Amino acid sequence: MTRVVRVLREAAVPVALIGLTALAGVVLGRVYAGDLLTRLVIGAAVGSVLVSVAARRLPSWLVAPVSVAAMAGWTLWSLRLAANHAELPGGLLEVTADAARNGIPRLLTAMIPVEPAPDTVLVPVVAAWLAGLAGAEVALRAGRVLLGYLPPAGLYAAALYVVGPNAEPAVGATVAFVAVAALGLASPPSTATAGDDPAASLNPRVRAAVRLRLATSAALGVALVVGLVAVLGPVVAGQVDGRPVDPRRYVEPPQVQTLDENPLIRISGWALHPEQKLLDVSTERSGAPVPPSDDASPEPEPGASSGPVDTGGGVRIRLAVLSDYDGVTWRVGATYRNAGRILPAATPPRDSTVGTVRQQITVAELSGRLLPAVATPQEVSGARVAYDPASGTLIRPEGLTPGLRYAVTSAEEHPDSNLLATANVPAGDEVARVLRVADGVPDPMRRLAAQLAEENGAPFARALAIEQFLAEHYRVAADAPSGHAYPNLSFFLFGPRNGGGQEGTSEQFAAAFAVLGRLSGLPTRVVVGFRAGGQGPVLAGDAYAWPEVLFDGLGWVSFDPLPRPKSEPRPVEEDFRPTPEDPPPSEAPAPTVEPSASPEPVAAPDGPPSSGRPSTVVLVGAGSGGLLLLVGALLLTLLAMRRSLTRTRLVQGDPGQRIAGAWREVTDALRLAGRPVGDDLAATEVARHARQALAEARARASGGNATGSSPTGSTAPGDGPTGGGAPADEPAVDELAALLNRVGFAPDAAAADQAARAADVATAYVANLRSARPWWRRLLWSIHPSPLHRARQSRHPN
Repeated sequence: MTRVVRVLREAAVPVALIGLTALAGVVLGRVYAGDLLTRLVIGAAVGSVLVSVAARRLPSWLVAPVSVAAMAGWTLWSLRLAANHAELPGGLLEVTADAARNGIPRLLTAMIPVEPAPDTVLVPVVAAWLAGLAGAEVALRAGRVLLGYLPPAGLYAAALYVVGPNAEPAVGATVAFVAVAALGLASPPSTATAGDDPAASLNPRVRAAVRLRLATSAALGVALVVGLVAVLGPVVAGQVDGRPVDPRRYVEPPQVQTLDENPLIRISGWALHPEQKLLDVSTERSGAPVPPSDDASPEPEPGASSGPVDTGGGVRIRLAVLSDYDGVTWRVGATYRNAGRILPAATPPRDSTVGTVRQQITVAELSGRLLPAVATPQEVSGARVAYDPASGTLIRPEGLTPGLRYAVTSAEEHPDSNLLATANVPAGDEVARVLRVADGVPDPMRRLAAQLAEENGAPFARALAIEQFLAEHYRVAADAPSGHAYPNLSFFLFGPRNGGGQEGTSEQFAAAFAVLGRLSGLPTRVVVGFRAGGQGPVLAGDAYAWPEVLFDGLGWVSFDPLPRPKSEPRPVEEDFRPTPEDPPPSEAPAPTVEPSASPEPVAAPDGPPSSGRPSTVVLVGAGSGGLLLLVGALLLTLLAMRRSLTRTRLVQGDPGQRIAGAWREVTDALRLAGRPVGDDLAATEVARHARQALAEARARASGGNATGSSPTGSTAPGDGPTGGGAPADEPAVDELAALLNRVGFAPDAAAADQAARAADVATAYVANLRSARPWWRRLLWSIHPSPLHRARQSRHPN
């Protein structure tokens, strides 16, 4: 009996250490899908403590290597189980290396619930083993039980921190943690037998003193613990209902590449190379009828049922969803979180039918990180993904590679077309993002949106009116240039038909629909994807963009504003005539005045008949003088207009407009000097070109040779801050380029002193470049009309 009690007393602390470490896995497992992580952490807790118990008779320096070797074996076994559970491809060595590199960031950026994958179980398993090892060595070998509780307690606190506000408070687990810790403290291990008394060999007086000191220390310890509980208890209790900090806020989630931030601009490039193979797709459909078309009101095919699998119907594969528009660019603006094979379930709209689409997709020449899939993906295997629940889109953080093969199962939603006509659209802060209209909308676009909305009151009728207007008045042109900023859309909508206007790719059709929809009160967004058949390759020519409108109870409904095949567009002017800015002058005929009878001419009494006419010399002199006066007036007018243009650019407007005006002064000067710059050059490249032009002009003026560089080549001698030959008064064109770039990204951030500096730099550069020209060219410089013509074109691009 004594032996059994002794064994139980010695087993109390190891069992307590196993329980404390395992409870950390229980707490962390609340944010994981399934119980695999909890079972792996419990195994690590048991293994680490038992290794220390079995090695108690070994030297202390030998225990750590033995335990680490056992930890390596358990960790590799855990990674293999997690890889099989997540259906990840690759060998054990590849999976382990990837998990070791990315374990911590992926754990903190993973979507809740976290999929037990190698990279999300590695850190918890290793941390649990090390905590169990440290706690067992301190508590069992050194006999410091309370100190040995610190590693498991730290692991438990770390698990609570990682979970944060993403699960309910772990009240039950915390109570169990305290109870297990008390059990271990109640039965500490003892190196002496139960009947041994360390003070038995002492004389009675000393033995009494020792026992009194021990009793006093125990009483003081109890009093200290009670005091701490009394002081800290209310504080701890007050934090129970508090919302903990989420550590994910400090970690940047996976990001898309610049190429993927706005895939809408790739439409025109794909349209020019329609035979480029991007994907291979194999599709199976079940659970819902296949829509016969891509329009906003799909009707079920007669006789379609939800039972048989359909592999022949076409599908619309999403690449990206663009919700943010600043008047220049549509952007993804999604927040992607690392996800496992099973994605969070999305609640379908109440008035929609849902079918299942299963696809095997093989990447060919598609680049970037965006992973194509039918909306809304529910399960992905064969590739590690990150997911944005708001848009239902996927990315592969490592990027797409040719030959990548993955399987995706999606829930394909079909709205009830019978409810669209009476459906309303949501409003308020929740949809403010997809209702926002950036400043600077051209007036004709506003008037067109108002005209279409005025004639159609219901939201769906408005959306249909915009769709029909675009489909009936514009045509698709594969070679149309890319662009969906306000000026591009204005030219697409109202530009001359014989000058490139009123035609575009699906980029302009979808962007114009979305902007006109927002102007008429519809929450819209733009989607980029592919039309694909049930089986076979997906080519670049299958890529296109389409708009979507959000309806209450129906979710996002897609529209197709592209013109129907073989349809001839009607001129826009037949159905929309922009209201003129100023009323036309009155065209009432002037009153007719009857001519009165003129008297008969009377000849002069004396002199020849022609004595009253001016002489030829007088006529020639008067004509020449009048012509000179006319030319002089014209030159003075041009000079005044040029100076007014410069003053308007550099002095009037907000700081951002003045900086842009200073930049236009520089580019106009380069054109006047015979060194124009292309619109495709960046500001820094234009600045380098401007420095070279000035250096060459000065060299020609002084009779020397300039060995400059091209706008994309190396810097000309003297361009640098210490380069020889550069004048001390060289204007800082690079500084002006930097100010222009800053205004482009943050228009409201420019200050008045920066605008003044930009004006000084532009004035100095223009003066230096003009002074290097011949005298007769300097005379023509100030009266040349080309800057006025270009300024008028920039104000009226159409």
